Amino acid sequence: MTTHNPELESIARQLVAPGKGILAADESSGTIKKRFDSITLESTEENRRAYRDLLFTTPGVEQYLSGVILYDETLRQKAGDGRPFAQVLAEHGILPGIKVDAGAKALAGTPGEKITEGLDGLRERCAEYRKLGARFTKWRAVIDIEEKNGIPSDLAIDANAHALARYAAIAIEQDLVPIVEPEVLMDGGHSIETCFAVTERTLRSVFAELGRHRVALEAILLKPNMVIPGKKHSKQASPQEVAEATVHCFKRTVPAAVPGIVFLSGGQSEEEATANLDAMNRLGSLPWQLSFSYGRALQASALAVWKGKGANLAAAQRAFHHRAKLTSAARDGRYEPKMEKILVGS
Repeated sequence: MTTHNPELESIARQLVAPGKGILAADESSGTIKKRFDSITLESTEENRRAYRDLLFTTPGVEQYLSGVILYDETLRQKAGDGRPFAQVLAEHGILPGIKVDAGAKALAGTPGEKITEGLDGLRERCAEYRKLGARFTKWRAVIDIEEKNGIPSDLAIDANAHALARYAAIAIEQDLVPIVEPEVLMDGGHSIETCFAVTERTLRSVFAELGRHRVALEAILLKPNMVIPGKKHSKQASPQEVAEATVHCFKRTVPAAVPGIVFLSGGQSEEEATANLDAMNRLGSLPWQLSFSYGRALQASALAVWKGKGANLAAAQRAFHHRAKLTSAARDGRYEPKMEKILVGS
Protein backbone atom coordinates (compact mmCIF):
# COMPACT_ATOMS: atom_id res chain seq x y z
CA MET A 1 0.00 0.00 0.00
CA THR A 2 1.51 3.34 -1.04
CA THR A 3 1.12 6.40 1.15
CA HIS A 4 0.31 9.92 -0.02
CA ASN A 5 2.87 12.67 0.43
CA PRO A 6 1.01 15.96 -0.18
CA GLU A 7 4.23 18.02 -0.34
CA LEU A 8 5.84 15.86 -3.03
CA GLU A 9 2.60 15.61 -4.98
CA SER A 10 2.38 19.42 -4.93
CA ILE A 11 5.98 19.74 -6.19
CA ALA A 12 5.32 17.22 -8.97
CA ARG A 13 2.28 19.24 -10.09
CA GLN A 14 4.28 22.48 -9.85
CA LEU A 15 6.90 21.03 -12.21
CA VAL A 16 4.23 20.46 -14.87
CA ALA A 17 2.33 23.71 -14.32
CA PRO A 18 0.60 25.03 -17.48
CA GLY A 19 2.98 26.79 -19.82
CA LYS A 20 6.09 25.58 -18.01
CA GLY A 21 8.64 22.80 -18.24
CA ILE A 22 12.10 21.73 -17.12
CA LEU A 23 15.57 22.66 -18.34
CA ALA A 24 17.91 19.66 -18.24
CA ALA A 25 21.28 21.22 -17.38
CA ASP A 26 22.68 18.02 -15.88
CA GLU A 27 25.17 17.17 -18.61
CA SER A 28 27.94 14.92 -17.32
CA SER A 29 31.56 16.05 -17.61
CA GLY A 30 31.94 14.06 -20.83
CA THR A 31 28.75 15.41 -22.40
CA ILE A 32 29.41 19.06 -21.57
CA LYS A 33 32.90 18.66 -23.07
CA LYS A 34 31.30 17.59 -26.36
CA ARG A 35 29.00 20.62 -26.22
CA PHE A 36 31.95 22.95 -25.61
CA ASP A 37 34.03 21.24 -28.32
CA SER A 38 31.35 22.39 -30.79
CA ILE A 39 32.22 26.03 -29.98
CA THR A 40 35.95 25.36 -29.50
CA LEU A 41 35.85 26.10 -25.77
CA GLU A 42 37.84 24.25 -23.12
CA SER A 43 35.66 22.45 -20.57
CA THR A 44 37.09 23.97 -17.38
CA GLU A 45 35.12 24.25 -14.14
CA GLU A 46 34.92 28.04 -14.54
CA ASN A 47 33.66 27.81 -18.13
CA ARG A 48 31.02 25.30 -17.07
CA ARG A 49 30.01 27.58 -14.21
CA ALA A 50 29.85 30.65 -16.46
CA TYR A 51 27.68 28.82 -19.00
CA ARG A 52 25.18 27.64 -16.39
CA ASP A 53 25.20 31.15 -14.89
CA LEU A 54 24.21 32.49 -18.32
CA LEU A 55 21.24 30.13 -18.50
CA PHE A 56 20.01 30.45 -14.92
CA THR A 57 20.16 34.26 -14.79
CA THR A 58 18.41 34.88 -18.13
CA PRO A 59 15.86 37.64 -17.42
CA GLY A 60 12.25 36.47 -17.55
CA VAL A 61 12.96 32.78 -18.20
CA GLU A 62 11.03 31.88 -15.03
CA GLN A 63 7.87 32.50 -17.08
CA TYR A 64 8.62 29.30 -18.99
CA LEU A 65 10.67 27.11 -16.62
CA SER A 66 9.32 25.31 -13.56
CA GLY A 67 12.53 23.48 -12.73
CA VAL A 68 16.17 22.88 -13.68
CA ILE A 69 18.00 19.55 -13.37
CA LEU A 70 21.56 20.13 -12.16
CA TYR A 71 24.72 18.03 -12.12
CA ASP A 72 26.53 17.38 -8.81
CA GLU A 73 29.21 19.96 -9.64
CA THR A 74 26.62 22.56 -10.67
CA LEU A 75 24.54 22.20 -7.50
CA ARG A 76 27.67 23.10 -5.52
CA GLN A 77 28.60 26.10 -7.70
CA LYS A 78 27.65 29.77 -7.33
CA ALA A 79 26.46 32.53 -9.63
CA GLY A 80 28.66 35.52 -10.37
CA ASP A 81 27.16 37.40 -7.44
CA GLY A 82 28.12 34.67 -4.96
CA ARG A 83 24.70 33.08 -4.46
CA PRO A 84 24.49 29.28 -4.81
CA PHE A 85 22.77 28.29 -8.06
CA ALA A 86 20.03 26.49 -6.12
CA GLN A 87 19.25 29.77 -4.34
CA VAL A 88 19.27 31.77 -7.58
CA LEU A 89 16.73 29.41 -9.12
CA ALA A 90 14.53 29.16 -6.02
CA GLU A 91 14.36 32.95 -5.67
CA HIS A 92 12.89 33.08 -9.18
CA GLY A 93 10.32 30.39 -8.44
CA ILE A 94 12.26 27.69 -10.32
CA LEU A 95 12.69 24.38 -8.49
CA PRO A 96 16.26 23.00 -8.35
CA GLY A 97 16.66 19.32 -9.19
CA ILE A 98 19.59 16.91 -9.36
CA LYS A 99 20.74 13.96 -11.48
CA VAL A 100 21.49 11.12 -9.05
CA ASP A 101 22.48 8.14 -11.20
CA ALA A 102 26.08 7.14 -11.88
CA GLY A 103 25.69 6.55 -15.61
CA ALA A 104 24.99 3.59 -17.89
CA LYS A 105 27.50 0.73 -17.82
CA ALA A 106 27.72 -2.58 -19.67
CA LEU A 107 25.10 -5.10 -18.48
CA ALA A 108 26.75 -8.42 -17.71
CA GLY A 109 25.32 -11.36 -19.62
CA THR A 110 23.90 -9.44 -22.57
CA PRO A 111 26.54 -7.88 -24.87
CA GLY A 112 25.63 -4.48 -26.32
CA GLU A 113 23.16 -3.52 -23.58
CA LYS A 114 23.50 -1.27 -20.55
CA ILE A 115 22.33 -0.92 -16.97
CA THR A 116 22.33 2.37 -15.08
CA GLU A 117 24.33 2.21 -11.85
CA GLY A 118 24.30 4.35 -8.73
CA LEU A 119 22.01 2.65 -6.20
CA ASP A 120 24.89 2.18 -3.73
CA GLY A 121 24.96 5.20 -1.45
CA LEU A 122 21.88 6.74 -3.12
CA ARG A 123 20.00 7.28 0.14
CA GLU A 124 22.91 9.30 1.58
CA ARG A 125 23.40 11.30 -1.64
CA CYS A 126 19.71 12.18 -1.74
CA ALA A 127 19.80 13.35 1.88
CA GLU A 128 22.78 15.62 1.11
CA TYR A 129 21.21 16.99 -2.09
CA ARG A 130 18.02 17.81 -0.16
CA LYS A 131 20.09 19.87 2.29
CA LEU A 132 21.80 21.63 -0.65
CA GLY A 133 18.42 22.79 -1.94
CA ALA A 134 17.31 20.12 -4.42
CA ARG A 135 13.59 19.36 -4.49
CA PHE A 136 13.49 16.70 -7.19
CA THR A 137 15.77 14.09 -8.77
CA LYS A 138 16.38 12.30 -12.05
CA TRP A 139 17.62 8.82 -13.00
CA ARG A 140 18.11 7.86 -16.65
CA ALA A 141 17.96 4.33 -18.05
CA VAL A 142 19.08 3.67 -21.63
CA ILE A 143 17.32 1.17 -23.89
CA ASP A 144 18.93 0.63 -27.29
CA ILE A 145 17.32 -0.97 -30.35
CA GLU A 146 19.30 -3.35 -32.57
CA GLU A 147 16.73 -5.65 -34.11
CA LYS A 148 19.22 -7.96 -35.84
CA ASN A 149 20.88 -8.70 -32.47
CA GLY A 150 17.67 -9.15 -30.51
CA ILE A 151 18.19 -5.89 -28.63
CA PRO A 152 16.60 -4.86 -26.36
CA SER A 153 16.32 -8.08 -24.38
CA ASP A 154 13.75 -8.58 -21.65
CA LEU A 155 16.70 -8.82 -19.26
CA ALA A 156 17.91 -5.29 -20.07
CA ILE A 157 14.42 -3.78 -19.93
CA ASP A 158 13.50 -5.47 -16.65
CA ALA A 159 16.85 -4.80 -14.96
CA ASN A 160 16.63 -1.10 -15.78
CA ALA A 161 12.98 -0.96 -14.73
CA HIS A 162 13.91 -2.53 -11.38
CA ALA A 163 16.70 0.03 -10.83
CA LEU A 164 14.37 2.92 -11.73
CA ALA A 165 11.81 1.71 -9.19
CA ARG A 166 14.37 1.27 -6.40
CA TYR A 167 15.69 4.76 -7.13
CA ALA A 168 12.19 6.27 -7.10
CA ALA A 169 11.33 4.66 -3.77
CA ILE A 170 14.52 6.00 -2.15
CA ALA A 171 14.04 9.51 -3.58
CA ILE A 172 10.50 9.71 -2.17
CA GLU A 173 11.71 8.40 1.18
CA GLN A 174 14.18 11.32 1.24
CA ASP A 175 11.47 13.88 0.38
CA LEU A 176 12.50 14.36 -3.25
CA VAL A 177 10.24 13.99 -6.31
CA PRO A 178 11.72 11.35 -8.64
CA ILE A 179 11.76 11.87 -12.38
CA VAL A 180 11.77 8.38 -13.88
CA GLU A 181 13.57 8.41 -17.25
CA PRO A 182 13.48 5.25 -19.38
CA GLU A 183 14.92 6.41 -22.72
CA VAL A 184 14.47 4.27 -25.81
CA LEU A 185 17.23 5.65 -28.02
CA MET A 186 16.49 7.01 -31.49
CA ASP A 187 19.87 5.89 -32.88
CA GLY A 188 19.82 3.29 -35.64
CA GLY A 189 17.50 2.51 -38.51
CA HIS A 190 14.37 1.16 -36.81
CA SER A 191 10.85 2.17 -37.80
CA ILE A 192 8.35 4.13 -35.75
CA GLU A 193 6.40 0.87 -35.30
CA THR A 194 9.45 -0.78 -33.71
CA CYS A 195 9.96 2.21 -31.43
CA PHE A 196 6.30 1.96 -30.40
CA ALA A 197 6.65 -1.73 -29.53
CA VAL A 198 9.86 -1.28 -27.54
CA THR A 199 8.56 1.80 -25.72
CA GLU A 200 5.38 -0.09 -24.79
CA ARG A 201 7.39 -3.05 -23.46
CA THR A 202 9.63 -0.73 -21.49
CA LEU A 203 6.87 1.33 -19.90
CA ARG A 204 4.87 -1.77 -18.93
CA SER A 205 7.92 -3.13 -17.12
CA VAL A 206 8.70 0.22 -15.45
CA PHE A 207 5.21 0.69 -14.03
CA ALA A 208 5.03 -2.94 -12.90
CA GLU A 209 8.25 -2.44 -10.92
CA LEU A 210 7.08 0.92 -9.53
CA GLY A 211 4.01 -0.89 -8.24
CA ARG A 212 6.06 -3.65 -6.63
CA HIS A 213 8.20 -1.04 -4.88
CA ARG A 214 5.10 0.76 -3.58
CA VAL A 215 5.99 4.03 -5.30
CA ALA A 216 3.19 6.61 -5.12
CA LEU A 217 2.62 7.52 -8.76
CA GLU A 218 1.10 10.87 -7.76
CA ALA A 219 4.56 11.93 -6.53
CA ILE A 220 6.60 11.08 -9.64
CA LEU A 221 7.06 12.40 -13.16
CA LEU A 222 7.83 10.28 -16.22
CA LYS A 223 10.58 11.44 -18.60
CA PRO A 224 10.31 9.21 -21.69
CA ASN A 225 11.32 9.33 -25.31
CA MET A 226 8.78 10.23 -27.95
CA VAL A 227 7.73 7.39 -30.26
CA ILE A 228 9.85 8.26 -33.27
CA PRO A 229 11.76 6.44 -36.03
CA GLY A 230 15.49 5.85 -35.71
CA LYS A 231 17.63 8.63 -37.18
CA LYS A 232 18.88 6.31 -39.94
CA HIS A 233 15.45 5.03 -40.95
CA SER A 234 14.50 5.80 -44.57
CA LYS A 235 11.10 7.24 -43.61
CA GLN A 236 11.01 9.94 -40.98
CA ALA A 237 7.73 10.87 -39.31
CA SER A 238 5.77 14.11 -39.30
CA PRO A 239 4.94 15.84 -36.00
CA GLN A 240 1.37 14.59 -36.34
CA GLU A 241 2.53 10.98 -36.79
CA VAL A 242 4.90 11.24 -33.81
CA ALA A 243 2.17 12.79 -31.67
CA GLU A 244 -0.46 10.17 -32.49
CA ALA A 245 1.91 7.22 -32.00
CA THR A 246 3.30 8.59 -28.74
CA VAL A 247 -0.04 9.40 -27.14
CA HIS A 248 -1.49 6.06 -28.28
CA CYS A 249 1.44 4.22 -26.66
CA PHE A 250 1.14 6.15 -23.41
CA LYS A 251 -2.62 5.68 -23.15
CA ARG A 252 -1.86 1.95 -23.12
CA THR A 253 0.85 2.10 -20.48
CA VAL A 254 0.97 5.23 -18.28
CA PRO A 255 -1.49 5.32 -15.35
CA ALA A 256 -3.65 8.41 -14.98
CA ALA A 257 -2.28 8.88 -11.44
CA VAL A 258 1.01 10.19 -12.89
CA PRO A 259 0.71 14.02 -12.84
CA GLY A 260 2.80 14.66 -15.91
CA ILE A 261 5.06 13.46 -18.68
CA VAL A 262 8.15 15.60 -19.30
CA PHE A 263 9.62 14.50 -22.61
CA LEU A 264 13.31 14.27 -23.35
CA SER A 265 14.41 15.68 -26.68
CA GLY A 266 16.97 12.98 -27.46
CA GLY A 267 18.68 13.59 -30.78
CA GLN A 268 16.02 15.97 -32.09
CA SER A 269 16.76 19.52 -33.20
CA GLU A 270 15.22 22.44 -31.34
CA GLU A 271 12.55 22.85 -34.01
CA GLU A 272 11.71 19.13 -34.21
CA ALA A 273 11.35 18.74 -30.44
CA THR A 274 9.16 21.84 -30.27
CA ALA A 275 6.91 20.87 -33.19
CA ASN A 276 6.43 17.30 -31.91
CA LEU A 277 5.49 18.46 -28.41
CA ASP A 278 3.09 21.01 -29.87
CA ALA A 279 1.37 18.38 -32.01
CA MET A 280 0.79 16.18 -28.94
CA ASN A 281 -0.74 19.05 -26.99
CA ARG A 282 -3.20 19.69 -29.85
CA LEU A 283 -4.71 16.20 -29.54
CA GLY A 284 -7.20 17.18 -26.86
CA SER A 285 -7.68 16.38 -23.20
CA LEU A 286 -5.37 13.70 -21.76
CA PRO A 287 -4.97 12.13 -18.30
CA TRP A 288 -1.57 13.77 -17.69
CA GLN A 289 0.15 17.07 -18.43
CA LEU A 290 2.46 16.80 -21.46
CA SER A 291 5.51 18.97 -20.86
CA PHE A 292 9.25 19.03 -21.57
CA SER A 293 12.55 18.32 -19.87
CA TYR A 294 14.88 19.35 -22.68
CA GLY A 295 18.64 19.73 -22.68
CA ARG A 296 20.10 20.40 -26.09
CA ALA A 297 16.70 21.36 -27.56
CA LEU A 298 16.60 24.34 -25.18
CA GLN A 299 20.30 25.20 -25.20
CA ALA A 300 21.71 24.70 -28.70
CA SER A 301 21.06 28.21 -30.04
CA ALA A 302 22.25 29.93 -26.86
CA LEU A 303 25.48 27.91 -26.80
CA ALA A 304 26.19 28.67 -30.46
CA VAL A 305 25.66 32.41 -29.88
CA TRP A 306 27.68 32.54 -26.65
CA LYS A 307 30.87 30.85 -27.89
CA GLY A 308 32.36 31.31 -24.42
CA LYS A 309 32.69 35.09 -24.84
CA GLY A 310 31.41 37.62 -22.33
CA ALA A 311 30.58 40.06 -25.10
CA ASN A 312 27.99 37.58 -26.40
CA LEU A 313 26.26 37.05 -23.04
CA ALA A 314 23.19 39.23 -23.63
CA ALA A 315 22.62 37.86 -27.14
CA ALA A 316 22.95 34.28 -25.88
CA GLN A 317 20.43 34.96 -23.11
CA ARG A 318 18.00 36.41 -25.67
CA ALA A 319 18.39 33.22 -27.75
CA PHE A 320 17.75 31.05 -24.69
CA HIS A 321 14.72 33.10 -23.64
CA HIS A 322 13.31 32.85 -27.18
CA ARG A 323 13.72 29.06 -27.28
CA ALA A 324 12.12 28.67 -23.85
CA LYS A 325 9.21 30.86 -24.94
CA LEU A 326 8.61 28.76 -28.06
CA THR A 327 8.85 25.49 -26.14
CA SER A 328 6.38 26.87 -23.61
CA ALA A 329 4.00 27.66 -26.46
CA ALA A 330 4.33 24.04 -27.67
CA ARG A 331 3.61 22.89 -24.12
CA ASP A 332 0.16 24.44 -24.54
CA GLY A 333 -0.36 23.61 -28.24
CA ARG A 334 0.19 27.24 -29.34
CA TYR A 335 3.43 26.91 -31.32
CA GLU A 336 3.64 28.05 -34.94
CA PRO A 337 6.79 27.60 -37.09
CA LYS A 338 6.65 31.29 -38.05
CA MET A 339 7.43 32.09 -34.39
CA GLU A 340 10.98 30.84 -34.97
CA LYS A 341 11.85 34.10 -36.78
CA ILE A 342 10.55 36.46 -34.12
CA LEU A 343 13.44 36.86 -31.68
CA VAL A 344 12.65 39.08 -28.72
CA GLY A 345 14.99 42.04 -28.40
CA SER A 346 16.63 41.62 -31.80
